[in-house]
This record gives sequence, C-alpha cells and structure tokens, in this order.
Amino acid sequence: METIQGHLYDFPKYYDLIFGSDWKAEFDFLQAAFERYSKKTVTRLYEPACGTGRLLIKLAEAGYEVAGNDLNPHAVKFCNDRFVRKGFEPVATVGDMANFKLPKKVDAMFNMINTFRHLPDEAAAESHLQCVANHLVKGGLYLLGLHLTPLTPQVCTEECWSATKGSLTVNSRLWSIDINPKTRIERIGMNYDVYTPTKQFRIEDETTFRTYTAQQMAMLLLQVPQLELIAVHDFRYDIDGEITISGDTEDVVYVFRKR
Repeated sequence: METIQGHLYDFPKYYDLIFGSDWKAEFDFLQAAFERYSKKTVTRLYEPACGTGRLLIKLAEAGYEVAGNDLNPHAVKFCNDRFVRKGFEPVATVGDMANFKLPKKVDAMFNMINTFRHLPDEAAAESHLQCVANHLVKGGLYLLGLHLTPLTPQVCTEECWSATKGSLTVNSRLWSIDINPKTRIERIGMNYDVYTPTKQFRIEDETTFRTYTAQQMAMLLLQVPQLELIAVHDFRYDIDGEITISGDTEDVVYVFRKR
C-alpha cells in the first residue's frame, strides 16, 4: 500500500466520511441540550473549529442560523461547498478558535470532539473561552467535548473507525504515542487507509494535543467566570446521563451557561 505523509485535515473528503458518518448522536444531543439547559429558544449557533461542517449542515437543515470558523482552508472550502450544494449561503470562514469576532452574539456554541486540545497553551485556551463568553447572549450555552487525562493509566489509548460511501471506504486509526505530564503534551498518531475501485493508499500523520487533568481543567475554567458550568455528560451523548467528574474521568462534555 502506498503511504503518504500528510496532514489529515488537508484531506477533508476522507475526514468527513469518517467523522461525518456518526453525526446523529451528537446532533440529537445538541438539540436535547438546547431544550433542557437554555432559558430561551436557541436559534443562532456558532461552531469554533467547525472543520468540514458535518454538524453545521445538519443543524442548518433543521432550521438553525449557523456559522463557524476553522484554521484549515481545505476544510473551510469543503464546508462552504457543501452548503452551496444544499442551497445555503457559505457559512464558514478561515479563522482561529482562540481569537474570533462575530457581528452579533449567538444563542449557543459547541466544540464536540477534542479540537479544544489543539490549542497549544493555557493562554490560547483561556483566550478561546473568553471569546466564547464574549459572543454568547446572556444565558447562552457552550458545549465542549474533550478527553481528560486520568490520574490512573488511560483506558482509551486507541480508537478506530470505518466508513463507506458508494465505492469509497476509509478506515481510520488514532492512537496515543506518549504523554509527557510535565510539558502537558500528548503525541497522537493518526492514519487513514483509503480504498477506491482503482487504488488504495494510506495517509499518515502525527499531531499533538495539550493534556488536561480534571483539576487542570477546573483551574482553567476559574479564569473565565462568565461561563457557569451547569452539567457534565460524556461521549455516550445521553441527555439523561449526567456524570460526576473524578480523577479517573476521561471523556467529558461540559455544558456551560453564560452568566
């Protein structure tokens, strides 16, 4: 199999097939969270680091007013092309989730699958949360999903996905190479095995995530008091399944409300 060394986010077609195929659990959870936790009707949404817009398009089709940003221009183009094909105006812009400005405040924001951990340091993470707080209406919601680093050995160190659409199949693998608790850097290996009727090849990549223990995340949240933590769920996306965070907790979805 031919191997290509490349940044996986530069191949939005394959990224979207893998992660876009599992949109419904997150979509249903978001709508249920808007209904349960918002004090007003949620109509305007923003997704910082929206990627290919896999959730934005579904929410737009459900009647929400949506927009988002992403640092990767390939992903932004893929997202906007998708919206145009579906009869909508383009909604995504190239931008930084740690430094953005919106023309008007929104009712809710969301960032569901660990993208927050790409922010390289505490200053960027705090800037992101402050941007979110600044652009939410009073009572607005922010849903943030990420993997925490447990104090005990990690249970989840590898994840695999597979998806097929027509004649295209992509198998994806993501694994933890190593974690340095002092630098708070986790090295992540990722690859796509791509199969078409005429060829097959592998795309290999390595990236880094900033690590957060439950306590480190709690300390960060103290820096942005405008965001009140009102509930915590996990990646089961069960709106009735709130969890209590402990030192062993790994996957979480924080639900914040703007004070």
